[in-house]
Amino acid sequence: MRAYQVDSADGIDAIKQVELATPTPGDNEILVKMKACSLNYRDLLIPLGGYVRNDVRPIVPLSDGAGEIVQVGKNVTKFQPGDRVIGNFFQHWESGKIEDKGLNSAMGGSIDGVLSEYFILQEDCTIKIPEHLTYEEASTLPCAATTAWHALEEVGNIQPGDTILLLGTGGVSIFGLQLAKAKGATVIITSSSEEKLKRAAEMGADHTINYKTTPDWEEQVLALTDGKGVDNVLEVGGAGTFEKSVASAKVNGTVSVIGILTGLESPTISLMTIFNLLKIQGVYVGSTSMLQDLCDFMVEKKITPVIDQQFDFANSIDAYNHMASAKHFGKIVISNP
Repeated sequence: MRAYQVDSADGIDAIKQVELATPTPGDNEILVKMKACSLNYRDLLIPLGGYVRNDVRPIVPLSDGAGEIVQVGKNVTKFQPGDRVIGNFFQHWESGKIEDKGLNSAMGGSIDGVLSEYFILQEDCTIKIPEHLTYEEASTLPCAATTAWHALEEVGNIQPGDTILLLGTGGVSIFGLQLAKAKGATVIITSSSEEKLKRAAEMGADHTINYKTTPDWEEQVLALTDGKGVDNVLEVGGAGTFEKSVASAKVNGTVSVIGILTGLESPTISLMTIFNLLKIQGVYVGSTSMLQDLCDFMVEKKITPVIDQQFDFANSIDAYNHMASAKHFGKIVISNP
């Protein structure tokens, strides 16, 4: 089968197309023919040596894939050939708190991912695709969408009338916008692009801030909330934005720490976390039960993911380069129909 592998830490140049043997599913596993997969910012860091817990190389990249089951292991009872499915980001995290085994089962980082014609999933960490979604749309859910759900629902216990701050217009933030508005929240979103802010407003964002023209955007957040701050910040930046996110949170508010878009430097912990009794919570994607709850909610609210651009499997490197350009709005998808 055709596949891509990351064989070094040389960036996108480390990703090579190769021929591999089609895997055979174990007793509790499923063999899936890939129909579509999607990229996350994490996928740019893995070819640089980031996110890989056990330095497993070469490794098939990408965590998010959707496809059709072609073979099931002898103990599999939940699925059958022909089912449309997606796998959870962590292939050994069904529910509850994650353990070491789960942390070492991140697809495309600790174990082989989905950028191949066929891939293996664990039965208990696989769910069926909602009927209203295409393969391309479904492929965007395991990482970015589940992360946004985890931060808003599981960590933030989002309620109607809450105010949510989203940074940028990448996958997590755009899913955050869709989910938060469907929950009845007020949304503030930032970007350096007026065009992207206009699109976010058209999707329902209540307030937009251009962080390039308003570098002290935390002050604007406070002004928009009558000096109180927001209930939850989906903090995807890291050092450089974390301090501003903390300043934007209300007393007893939450900062959901998700990403490191500004680099690997550790942020400074502000005394505001103490004085405002803030909850600072790391969010690392989510469990299979969270993914299922997310999908159920998307079915209920008829939510469909926002896809920025779609690439053919043969042009997967172009998809990586598009991600690296940071020009996307929503998700980047690779298709292999």
